[in-house]
Amino acid sequence: MPYRVTLLPSSHEFSVAEHESVLDAALRERCSVLPYGCRNGTCGSCMATIQSGELVYPDGRPPGLSEREQAEGKALLCQARPRSDLVIVAREVKTGGDLIVKTLPCRVEQRELLAPDVMRLFLKLPNTERLQFLAGQYVDILLTDGRRRSFSLANPPHADELLELHIRHAPGGFFTDYVFNRMKDKALLRFQGPLGTFVLREDSLRPILLIGGGSGFAPLKGMLEHAFYIGLDRPLHLYWGARAKVDLYLDELPRRWVEEHLNFRYTPVLSEPRPEDQGLDRTGWVHEAVAADYPDLSGYDVYMSGPPPMIAAAKPVFTAQGLPAEQLFYDSFEFAPR
Repeated sequence: MPYRVTLLPSSHEFSVAEHESVLDAALRERCSVLPYGCRNGTCGSCMATIQSGELVYPDGRPPGLSEREQAEGKALLCQARPRSDLVIVAREVKTGGDLIVKTLPCRVEQRELLAPDVMRLFLKLPNTERLQFLAGQYVDILLTDGRRRSFSLANPPHADELLELHIRHAPGGFFTDYVFNRMKDKALLRFQGPLGTFVLREDSLRPILLIGGGSGFAPLKGMLEHAFYIGLDRPLHLYWGARAKVDLYLDELPRRWVEEHLNFRYTPVLSEPRPEDQGLDRTGWVHEAVAADYPDLSGYDVYMSGPPPMIAAAKPVFTAQGLPAEQLFYDSFEFAPR
């Protein structure tokens, strides 16, 4: 049977099944974002105070919780399973600024060539660490000479066992040349994150338009998978702009989402289609396709990510069609200077 958890001082409530931890249930129902770190009971980041109710630890008291803390009513929510309704006093994360920015080592668990110029990296953190982030944020890869390279997180927050990056090859790029030509599986990297304010605003009631150019699909993927996970029922329409069909490097994924989610639509737009692409998708510039389909944007939230020229071209067009500045969110994928 499910139990009810009430968080103080916010009075947020959510249900927890006997077999799941309080933290997992909070992430699933998304009524609250509770702080966490390792998610294995070691770091203590998810510690909170139990005001009333009973809970258990299936594997015994976790290492991050001392006997004294347990006696004082403290609990680690990533491991605690309820045995009654609970009232918990806990700090809640409200914005990206409430999250702890960490500098962490990681290992390249897997490399996957998605397109001739797009590589997907899956990064594994140490067993004692997890990265808490909001859908749409990014990390900075820290290079040995002090330079940084920024990449959006393409996985949603609830699926954080591996971090997913989509890296486009910039010809002559110091780091991307390494990724495509010399990097091996199990390579070690360091990064800092989470960073950025390009995050999904869940408290809005407006329908959402998401516009990605090239590898700008990466943060939108994380946002959409998060929206599906929490059961966001607002209309969601993804436009993905690319030169040719081959550049829509995970095209089968949004096409599957169309079949699985009634509130989701997908429109790929090709700017330089190849002969074999003719008749398959819309052609032209992606922002012009959006403008043609939605002549009045005043009632929408718009998220854009991708090349700076795409962002720059879209902003005045969308403003002219009634989109208020506070309803436009964007992440411009600038290449770092050499």
